[in-house]
Amino acid sequence: MNEKIHMYRNKIREHWSGRTKNQQLLIIGGALLLLIFIVLLIFFGTRTNYAPLYNDLPVEETGQIKETLDSRGVPSEVTDDGTAILVPRESVDQLKVELAAEGIPQSGSIGYEDFQDQLGFGMTENEFSVMEKATLETELGHLMQSVDGVSQADVMVTLPEETVWVSDEPEESNASIVLSLAGGYQLDQENVQALYHLASRSIPQLPVENITITDQLANQYHYEDQGAIDGTQQAYDQQREISRTVESDLQQNLQQMLGTMMGQNSVMVSVTTDIDFTQETREEELVEPVDEEQMEGIEISAESIIETYEGEEVPEEGVAGTGEDDIANYPGVGAGGDGDYERIEERVNSDVNRIHRQIQESPYKLRDLGIQVIVEPPDPEDMLSLPADTVDNIEEILETVVTTSIDETYLEDMDDGEITDKIFVSAQPFMGNMDTDEEPESAGIPAWVYILALGILAAIIAIVFFIRRNRYVIDDEEVEEARVALDDIPEEDHSIEGEQRQRLERLAREKPEEFSKLLRTWMSED
Repeated sequence: MNEKIHMYRNKIREHWSGRTKNQQLLIIGGALLLLIFIVLLIFFGTRTNYAPLYNDLPVEETGQIKETLDSRGVPSEVTDDGTAILVPRESVDQLKVELAAEGIPQSGSIGYEDFQDQLGFGMTENEFSVMEKATLETELGHLMQSVDGVSQADVMVTLPEETVWVSDEPEESNASIVLSLAGGYQLDQENVQALYHLASRSIPQLPVENITITDQLANQYHYEDQGAIDGTQQAYDQQREISRTVESDLQQNLQQMLGTMMGQNSVMVSVTTDIDFTQETREEELVEPVDEEQMEGIEISAESIIETYEGEEVPEEGVAGTGEDDIANYPGVGAGGDGDYERIEERVNSDVNRIHRQIQESPYKLRDLGIQVIVEPPDPEDMLSLPADTVDNIEEILETVVTTSIDETYLEDMDDGEITDKIFVSAQPFMGNMDTDEEPESAGIPAWVYILALGILAAIIAIVFFIRRNRYVIDDEEVEEARVALDDIPEEDHSIEGEQRQRLERLAREKPEEFSKLLRTWMSED
């Protein structure tokens, strides 16, 4: 290994010493220029040009926006003592639209750094106000065109006039916006909110209530409070996501199972569901007997009272002298005799099972299910090549899936015929196989990488060209010197020297590099 390194080092030294000073300076200068070119290309290619995103922000809101940008992976810088945020110039418009859809910023104003370039010196205050208003309307219209579906936006702004008088209620601005939408495009509420926020944050003293937005067909778009519709929209999105998840799981399981039977590229499954999202929460207070057969409870206490009496019967006496013909306070006379009696009283306190239940039903129930399966026959040109038994087996599998998936509450009202109607199996030839594997998205390569590669390639080609040209010049000079030396050799016909001379001439013509090496060897021996 060391010998090879030593050999290559000697060759490099020999090659370098064989160059002229001009050639050496040319090689060194080319290498330095190439290095400088690469450094400058990397510097300018990787440098990020920043532009203002928002100006005149409170420090607290600047921190919130900075955190939002960091979570999105957007590089940003804070300037002006924490009141302004700078982002890459090419991302300014897109970020304004995206953040405005989220209601950001809550204060401050969107910075248009190009306004001052459009204003000149020496103009009156009225001219300045008119120019500022026109520029504001134009720039806001251009900014709204960044929203999807908006091809053009015409903005009319009415700014409050400045006054020296103090007023309890500050004057407010007004804005009317007419949008030209792309053909067939409908703005959703998110885009509408983005437009309202863009206008409100761009124009000073402009509340959302003073903005009117219409399209070219005179359709008016109203601002709806996101907090009022978040609950409904979130519930709808959640229900839609659950439906898609259920359908996707069933479809994948059936596709895998039937694909094992028929081949993955010979079966296509489609699943549709009807899900009941009615969620019920109820409380039950139940009282049940302990012994359900006798309908009796459990005895917790018992009391028995028995009274008996034997002896003379107690005479029945009234109050003396209480009759019509009786004398007051005169005792009456009653009949007497023997008698007895018995009284038995039993008291039993029983208790029952008291059950308190809090029942919360499942958040969703599968109310209906439809499964459609298309199978490609073994011979696509012959539909009868698919056996009927295979179709029957597939239908039985699908019926089992339907009966086990639908909730029992709804399954009780279905008969076998209705369950059979929920599945469909068809034999059809496929015009093309399903592509189950998606090609990975190729990562985008920045343009400066291509420029750098082209610059390096051009520099390498130039250096190789100069080196090879110089080498050919030297080889030609050595060959010419060899030819001159051969001309000085006396010719002897039909001699050994003549044959050697001819061989050397042929070697110089066909293989000049080897001839030059041979000539150097002779010269070193001399």
